[in-house]
Amino acid sequence: MTKREQICRAVEEIGLVPVIRLPSAELAVRAVEAVLLGGISVVEITMTVPGAVPLIRALVDRFGSRAIVGAGTVLTAADALACIDAGAAFIVGPGTDLATIQTARERDVAVMPGALTPTEVITAWNAGADMVKIFPCSALGGARYVRALKGPLPQIKLLPTGGISAATAGEYIAAGAAALGVGSELVDHASLESGRDEVITERARELVRAVSEARSAQKR
Repeated sequence: MTKREQICRAVEEIGLVPVIRLPSAELAVRAVEAVLLGGISVVEITMTVPGAVPLIRALVDRFGSRAIVGAGTVLTAADALACIDAGAAFIVGPGTDLATIQTARERDVAVMPGALTPTEVITAWNAGADMVKIFPCSALGGARYVRALKGPLPQIKLLPTGGISAATAGEYIAAGAAALGVGSELVDHASLESGRDEVITERARELVRAVSEARSAQKR
């Protein structure tokens, strides 16, 4: 099994990808700590965080033995390469950039480009995506849209992102999602600014429970 395949399997087993999109690296580090305490050992640092690349390197150095650190909102192959060189274990984009997919594959790094329509999903998968991020998923019907896509495309691993919370996570898993991207519904700026990091930790625990319960129900 390649490194890329190992990361994909781990992300799917965890079932959750917290999207860390905050206005400072300091807040992002606290968010990562809070999420880890809540039982989610994977994080996505978006390129919109100031100093995202050195932050990814610092997080890999600090948490690499107990967390999978990836990069999000990656728009170009050059940015993907910078994140990979910093230690990012996976690359996520809001859309599908073929050069970015190729760069990640050449470096044996998992890549999860964004798509929305069936044509876009198929294009991303055929180009070499390990998972396809469905974004913004909630805008097109949420879990119902995931189920609709999985009907004709059962072989494609989907990572719905946008508007997912502990209250709806189970619906997405039941619809066939491989894992869930969770943003401000988990990591919100206001909680961190007010020093209530424990709010994020508790939300993480709730999401872990929701995914676990949904997967257990599928096996019955």
